[in-house]
Amino acid sequence: MFGSIFYNLWGALIAFSIYFFSTFLKPYTPLRIIVGSFVAGIIMFFVMYIVRFLIAYVLFTPEGDEELVEGEHEENESENIEGENQKTPTANSTVEFEDENSEEIAQAVRTMMNREADQQLNNA
Repeated sequence: MFGSIFYNLWGALIAFSIYFFSTFLKPYTPLRIIVGSFVAGIIMFFVMYIVRFLIAYVLFTPEGDEELVEGEHEENESENIEGENQKTPTANSTVEFEDENSEEIAQAVRTMMNREADQQLNNA
């Protein structure tokens, strides 16, 4: 569950205090006020279990769904990469060059710089 029994105790204390101070100035006997306050505190103590359960239920994310979402995300990324590769087959990202040697990386950088220079000349 979300939180701990500490939240239940805080809820009971708050309910006790609210009930006690709201009935303090009314013409009830002191015993009735104290008993009513303890009853309100005990009821809130158990209601907090339900509140904690609902919070835990809302915040819970099953691991199976995470894998499904991650798989869909990876498929979408691979589709996007394939789509970009089809549009510009010579464009490469730096991620693809992580495992290659430095000469191939340098050649790719030179190629990209030449393309940028050509585009600037064509636009001017």
